[in-house]
Amino acid sequence: MADDPAERDAFRGAFAGFDFGQVARFGERDIERLLTDAAIVRHRRKIEAVINNARRAVELLGEQGSLASYVWRYEPEPRRGRLDRAALRALAYPDQAHALARDLKRRGWRFVGPTTVYAFMQATGLVDDHLAGCEARLAVERARASFERPSSSHCERR
Repeated sequence: MADDPAERDAFRGAFAGFDFGQVARFGERDIERLLTDAAIVRHRRKIEAVINNARRAVELLGEQGSLASYVWRYEPEPRRGRLDRAALRALAYPDQAHALARDLKRRGWRFVGPTTVYAFMQATGLVDDHLAGCEARLAVERARASFERPSSSHCERR
């Protein structure tokens, strides 16, 4: 999805406010509607993948109790030392991003390779890869330190 707020709003409107429970109920009529929506990417396989992944998310929710308890088991160990561009490149895709992508694919998710999964991990705070000197880094470190990780009795951290 693009960084453009108008485009993000168009996707939000097209996909039921990003409510995956509602998107999971989309059918062929919705796919046809989305294919004619000039405000979003009109690629049948990607639209079908969004709907499929919403259905898989509903299944995962039922199985795990929460999506958070499932996803946070893949949190990488915190990175130590100075994080500069060279270190960031070397650590760009932690093993956990590959493992999460693999598990999602095993569960039937589509378009969820390690690059997409790593972007998700960044957006949700599972990884903090702000460079040394980044004005957001300290605030993110404080937020992560006070964040209580979700847990579930049937989910173990990997």
